[in-house]
Amino acid sequence: MGALPEDVVTVMIVDDHATFAGALRHALASEPGIDVVAVATDSASARGLASRHRPAVALVDYRIGDDDGVELVRSLHALLPGTRLVMLTAATDESTALRALEAGCAGYVLKTSPLESVVDAVRSAARGDAVVPPALLARLLPRLREHDRSHVAPGALTERERDVLRLLSRGVPNAAVATELTISVNTVRNHVQSILTKLGAHSKLEAVAKARDSGLV
Repeated sequence: MGALPEDVVTVMIVDDHATFAGALRHALASEPGIDVVAVATDSASARGLASRHRPAVALVDYRIGDDDGVELVRSLHALLPGTRLVMLTAATDESTALRALEAGCAGYVLKTSPLESVVDAVRSAARGDAVVPPALLARLLPRLREHDRSHVAPGALTERERDVLRLLSRGVPNAAVATELTISVNTVRNHVQSILTKLGAHSKLEAVAKARDSGLV
């Protein structure tokens, strides 16, 4: 099989419910620009398939049999830092979402969401944007701030990084940040990665929470 076009988003689904995983695979595969390269129903096969296929995005359930999906996310994040991990679950509480984001998830999508929302989440994650339902996000940011009160020195970020962070704090996606600041999307991604590193954050949401707590935005 030949190489996929660069604009195709490769996806791995990790869910121990085979019927649900199969239905989701079929639904996503019918979407233009999305190629489901693997489906795993347990943690061991998820690690093996992820290493083999190196998907752009992995949709991971919160519970994989008797295994903790958050710990699987943590190991996949360490194994393949370039793969964007999105937790797809029925859990709506802030504690679960907080654990997922701290483990390295780029997003959090509810299984009760319509298919269009899941597709949007896959595309957004592949672009490097954070994916969290607005209602959950409103409850989550205060928890992130309470969870990590570490102070960030005002001079830790460059002026351009602070510009990017201010836009991210308003929920502006990477592409719109690039347009607003008249820079490329790749440059925005580089700034975001630098911000995460400097703030010691695992996700954009955690970075925004830390920055707000330190008065950077």
